[in-house]
Amino acid sequence: MSRVAVLQMTSGIDPAANAATLVSAIDEAARGGAAMLFTPEMSSLIDRDRARAAPNIVAEADDRVLAAVREAATRAGIWVALGSLAVKREDGRWANRAFVIDAAGEIAARYDKIHMFDVDLASGESWRESSAYAPGDKVVTVETPVGRLGLTICYDIRFPALFEALGRAQCDIIAIPAAFTVPTGKAHWHLLQRARAIEASAYVVAAAQVGKHQDGRSTYGHSLVVDPWGDVALDMGGEAAGLAFAEIDPARIVEIRQQLPSLANRREIPN
Repeated sequence: MSRVAVLQMTSGIDPAANAATLVSAIDEAARGGAAMLFTPEMSSLIDRDRARAAPNIVAEADDRVLAAVREAATRAGIWVALGSLAVKREDGRWANRAFVIDAAGEIAARYDKIHMFDVDLASGESWRESSAYAPGDKVVTVETPVGRLGLTICYDIRFPALFEALGRAQCDIIAIPAAFTVPTGKAHWHLLQRARAIEASAYVVAAAQVGKHQDGRSTYGHSLVVDPWGDVALDMGGEAAGLAFAEIDPARIVEIRQQLPSLANRREIPN
């Protein structure tokens, strides 16, 4: 059994304040015996005012939040799945980028969100992620102390081909950090998380943003850990930020894959 910690956040417009929350959570997760901490999408900054946000979105090497997390992980001796940060690419465009930091503070993996959240909801909310962010184009997995981890971010959850690829890679855990809107969360969050866990015969760890943010948006919360059978092992609710723990059982993965070997039984569908 491996213990993981899940951070539910209400990130604001000040990266320094968000960094302090992350560092505190790293220390608390280590004290609680976790081998790895999972954090939400946009852990360092949530600000829909892109002009105001722009000075805080810098190259990876200059990102003070990333540096603080790496230092804290080293000090605490814990791995961190940093859900995502907004970073500036070499071409000047922004990326919504996930990082996996090892217990020595080194970057073990990076993943740029592939699917951009470009939607117009019935609630009146309109989002155009692609107007500022460039999509990634690579499926990313990494070996960690809690198993082989597949990386995704938020809106990626609606695109089964990515999760099929992670299933073929025999991931033990899939991270789905998010800042889900309230309307889409109420309709689809639990359903999609459970479905992805079942399809991949893997644990899903979905650290989420929650509540009312300084930029005016609201997010759904309900950070989850779902086991390979689709059972919810942890649900942090939709009211408050905080830290919680869950157990990852490798034997459970083996058991489910033996009972229902859907990964082994998968066949190519002809065009």
